[in-house]
Amino acid sequence: MAESTTAVNPCGGSAPSTGGGSGAEGGAAAQQGGLMGMLFPLAIFVLIFYFFIIRPQKKRDKQQKNMIDSISRGDQVITIGGFYGTVREVRDDSFQIEIAEGVRVTILKSAVQGKRQAKTEAAS
Repeated sequence: MAESTTAVNPCGGSAPSTGGGSGAEGGAAAQQGGLMGMLFPLAIFVLIFYFFIIRPQKKRDKQQKNMIDSISRGDQVITIGGFYGTVREVRDDSFQIEIAEGVRVTILKSAVQGKRQAKTEAAS
């Protein structure tokens, strides 16, 4: 059997022995091109992830925070549990709402899903 010999590259790889230094330079250029080829799709993936997931979620969070900050006494709200109630007291981190006549409960501000729009009656 015939044995082939290869020279060991000091950078950790092996390259065929050509007698010149151009083989090592060509390998480094190929590795750099391969790295750019891998980073480009990764960068595209990160951009897509940002514009389709992170940015819209931040926008929804900002709208929810503005809505909760705008709630005042007398507003009708809907909780995440589906209860309708009228805000009777606004505290630092909670609301006291009245869900039925004489029935008041305290809920966290984060448990408010939205404001209930006041029904407008059309004039006949």
